[in-house]
Amino acid sequence: MTKKITAALLALLFIFSGVSALADAKIAFGDNAIDTARTIKILEAAGFLEADPSVGFAAELKDVTRYIYDIELIPIASTTLTGTLDDYTATFINNTYAIPFGLNPAEDAILREVQKEGSENPYRNILAVRTADLEDPDLVAIKEAYQQQNVAEYILLKYHYANLPVFDYDPDFTEDDDFVTGYDEYVSPAEGKRVVKIGVVGASNDQFKVVQKNLDDAGKNILIELVEFELYNLPNDALHAGDIDLHACVTETYFHSDAEAQGFDDLSVLGYTVIAPLSLYSKHVASVEELKEVAGLLE
Repeated sequence: MTKKITAALLALLFIFSGVSALADAKIAFGDNAIDTARTIKILEAAGFLEADPSVGFAAELKDVTRYIYDIELIPIASTTLTGTLDDYTATFINNTYAIPFGLNPAEDAILREVQKEGSENPYRNILAVRTADLEDPDLVAIKEAYQQQNVAEYILLKYHYANLPVFDYDPDFTEDDDFVTGYDEYVSPAEGKRVVKIGVVGASNDQFKVVQKNLDDAGKNILIELVEFELYNLPNDALHAGDIDLHACVTETYFHSDAEAQGFDDLSVLGYTVIAPLSLYSKHVASVEELKEVAGLLE
């Protein structure tokens, strides 16, 4: 995606796309409670709107108390967001869908969610298990094998700093061109190992190859089998039903809200993995400043 668009080309782009450069800016986002709240918080921090401070990280559209710029927020099914880039001024897209589509959040996004490593951010991703398995030595071993320096380095290099580890690691490391390839080519022997099924969503899960290597190096007779789900509302069901042993694909906030909604009181957080900042992409504007110009200030 080319981000350096001249003002003249930008105006022509809006004319030919049927969108007036003077019209309000239309911003699409995921139509779930978590993405709604994150979208509002990001836009508030960027100066587009104001929201009721009493709702914290649980803001809904009704909690927007003032629009500073003339924007329209349009909820869209998360799985279809990448297809809206031609249709809307800008679109918030989760890394789960952005990266496989070929977007690089660190380079292509015009606005990213600010999240600090090691913080108590409610949108950090988790390892979830059945509560009865919280002390299962093999599942604890997987958590410990995940929260290692080499896994952190792999996540950062493999996904071009799109996702950030939330466990302790040294960010001052030497980048090695062969580091990622070495783990990508690793194949673990399966004989005599307990198969542990881990639910995942999306394509950014190759770090489990590093986790597997760590387990093997530690002499653990565990073989990780990834079970892929298309939607975020499915892993809790599968974990509750015993179809998987743990999952690593949702934020802590979503995990708790979904478990509560479905009456799953037998699920717990085992540990934390990464944070994936929600990012705003556009084919029509090259910066937040241009987005504000397109939207225009409201009186």
